[in-house]
Amino acid sequence: MSEKQPTCKERWAHEKNERIRDLRRLLKAAHAGEDSALYKRTAEDIGTIYEYGLVFDYVAPGTFEKQLEGYWRYQLSWGGPSDEFRFYSSDPHSDPYRITYVFLDWFDGYERKLTGKDEALLLEYWQDFEDMGVTQGEYERAMED
Repeated sequence: MSEKQPTCKERWAHEKNERIRDLRRLLKAAHAGEDSALYKRTAEDIGTIYEYGLVFDYVAPGTFEKQLEGYWRYQLSWGGPSDEFRFYSSDPHSDPYRITYVFLDWFDGYERKLTGKDEALLLEYWQDFEDMGVTQGEYERAMED
């Protein structure tokens, strides 16, 4: 008899905490500067802040079945399992009214809102994406399709 695998909901906190740890580390290394030992160790271990993750894009409403609202997606991995942070905002220049972490595995998934220090960290990432013009550009690209 095979052992029952934990659900995405059961795995969510552990997976989210691992990603948050990486993001904090990347941000701290970036603030330390490219010449710092911290930056070099982090880059060797998990890359740089600009290399981490797969894509930041906008997912327009209706892209997926029963998806009523659009969101910006910072996708970190793909396949089984996959994970991403989602930023829900009324437009590319407003702070998100909700930021979630989503953990997905074959035919299962779980999404939950971030709070406290985790939410504050992801707001820093959002601000960087906005400052670079990525939120506006990805929104426009998605809405053209």
